[in-house]
Amino acid sequence: MTTVQAQTTQAEATIPAGVWKSDPVHSQVGFAVKHMVVATFRGTFTDFAVTLANEDGEPSLYGAVRTDSVQVRDENLNGHLLSPDFFDSERYPEITFTSTGIHADGADLIVDGDLTIKGTSKTVDAHGQISGPVAHPAGGERIGIDLETQVDRTEFGLNWNAPMPSGGVAVQNEVTLTVHLELAKEE
Repeated sequence: MTTVQAQTTQAEATIPAGVWKSDPVHSQVGFAVKHMVVATFRGTFTDFAVTLANEDGEPSLYGAVRTDSVQVRDENLNGHLLSPDFFDSERYPEITFTSTGIHADGADLIVDGDLTIKGTSKTVDAHGQISGPVAHPAGGERIGIDLETQVDRTEFGLNWNAPMPSGGVAVQNEVTLTVHLELAKEE
């Protein structure tokens, strides 16, 4: 068993050929940010689509998230996130990501690309893992991709904040973005 684990951790991440589409039931797009200096606040988006294509040996990844699908556990806060203070969902209905490069670094997957929030694009690099492909019981193949990156939200115009009475601010600028994807191969 130890030998198998060692081989798995040393395996090179590979991008399988074909076009792969995200399964929204088994995938998640989310964010995490330090709140009130002491806790990590998390939210998700429920309406998104991601496509991984590798038809010519040059893999690409594109994702789009509907900003009005943001979900947090408080209805008032959800409304605030949709306002111009944060995502301004009426004027900017989507957050998009377009890869500029995908490569392996040993077992790690690195995806470089342009992230656009509120009309502002910045280059980011996401790190994570890819697994599969595996045969799905209902037919076809599936792969999994988990990626994470950190961004400064103020670089995208998400500037709202409030000072804390004991020092610090209500919302830190550094936000961790995560995607956990199950993608189905198009036949």
